[in-house]
Amino acid sequence: MAEGKLFYVIGPSGSGKDSLMRYARERLASDPRVVFAHRYITRPVELHGENHVALTEAEFDARQAAGLFAMHWSSHGLRYGIGQEINFWLAKGCNVVMNGSREYLAEARRRYPALTAILVTVSPEILAARLRARGRETEDQISERIVRARQFMRPEGRLEIIENDDELHVAGDRLVQLLSVTSTSEPVSV
Repeated sequence: MAEGKLFYVIGPSGSGKDSLMRYARERLASDPRVVFAHRYITRPVELHGENHVALTEAEFDARQAAGLFAMHWSSHGLRYGIGQEINFWLAKGCNVVMNGSREYLAEARRRYPALTAILVTVSPEILAARLRARGRETEDQISERIVRARQFMRPEGRLEIIENDDELHVAGDRLVQLLSVTSTSEPVSV
């Protein structure tokens, strides 16, 4: 059985990664070849935010010490982990989709050289409006995020770009297409 592919979704906070991944997850729910990994985050679960597993700092430390994370990083005062379960899914031939970190991409590529990065882009005006609408950052923090998004250098290596300035279904269908076209042809049993 062929090994699955790892899709590493990145983009500035507010670019719509969570919405796009939720859109694709709903449309690919019956496809056993595509699996969406949950992130383990030291942040409480939000009603409209990412569908993640909330951990305390102590729980995160314990899981990290036990070697339960395939990848882990810190960003904006929070800690993020991707569980070792992705290695099992990849070995079973599943394509795995994960929400990654732009700063961690080089390390993720070192660990998973065949990964495909998917960069979600958005215009600065729409980014600012989305950040304000979610209400998690101050105006100064929003300004810093916009500056940071503009300064981000596109990474080397395999990279797909999805522009997310339009209606959700436009970018969402593009993500579904990327994940569907490259799915393995044989069903897997997980």
